[in-house]
Amino acid sequence: MPAIDHPNEELLRLHYNMLLTRRFEERLSILYRQGKILGGLYLSTGQEAIAAGTCEHLRRDDVISPIHRDLGAFLIKGMEPKMLMAQILGKETGASRGRDSFLHAGSKELGIIPPTSILASTIPIAAGVAFAFKARGVDSVAVSFFGEGGSNRGDFHEGLNFAGIHKLPLVLVCDNNQYAYSTPIAKGMAICCVSHRAESYGFEGVQVDGNDVFAVHDEMEKAVEKARGGGGPTLIECMTYRMKGHSEHDEAKYQPIQEIEEWKNKDPIARHKKFLIEKGLLDDATEQEMVDKISEILDEAVRFATESEYPPGESALEDVFAKNEEP
Repeated sequence: MPAIDHPNEELLRLHYNMLLTRRFEERLSILYRQGKILGGLYLSTGQEAIAAGTCEHLRRDDVISPIHRDLGAFLIKGMEPKMLMAQILGKETGASRGRDSFLHAGSKELGIIPPTSILASTIPIAAGVAFAFKARGVDSVAVSFFGEGGSNRGDFHEGLNFAGIHKLPLVLVCDNNQYAYSTPIAKGMAICCVSHRAESYGFEGVQVDGNDVFAVHDEMEKAVEKARGGGGPTLIECMTYRMKGHSEHDEAKYQPIQEIEEWKNKDPIARHKKFLIEKGLLDDATEQEMVDKISEILDEAVRFATESEYPPGESALEDVFAKNEEP
């Protein structure tokens, strides 16, 4: 769908969701440097168009399996900012009651499978969820996010093979940000594109500009429609760039300055803002209204998280095993 054909409300919502994600992460960066974040912090600066463009098409009964750099997917799928903030600060009011970190948070109610430290390991899990949807005869869709580095793991190939055999309602979204931690893509793959691997398993793989929210949005729309209609899986490779290091403790000296500057000019939020201004949908006052609303939400989220209690030590062994439910 050409950009001009998108409803105005949707165009503004895409901008809001990208802006919310970036501003949320900027707050996290400050809190990390204040020593208030437990564990590592992995940001998606420069990749916000992927979560915004893909999650726009999902229903509450759809399921996603995000990875460590998909904070925006949590927010857009419906997790309250204050709950996510509390989770990252390790508080009792977080999604897992202060256990783990954002890296391992999830929500059964919202259909968010907790990520793991072994990236791409949730692809077979998402494929299993998609298999259950198909077996039950429902039109829900599973979406699995991963990076180009994760596509070199066995989990990726096993999950895609299973999805292809059974024509599962699964959409695989690759955030190809050029680096698997410090390993550039040319040192991790002998082929140019992750999307080419889908053909080996009997379904379509496409590559899009991951910094163009319209490109991501429109390709995802087709993939979700196909999955809901029984057409099987699709792999969408979103070409993007990690504007920061692997984590906040990584100075990323291995990323060439010229390369960083080149990608800064492709900032997805700045590109979408320019489009909205040219279309007459955004001016300084409208954007300031958005910024003020987001700031208010984030102020409340930080207040809620910082004032919340840490979980008591004696609760450490709770929720380790699933409780038996009476038939």
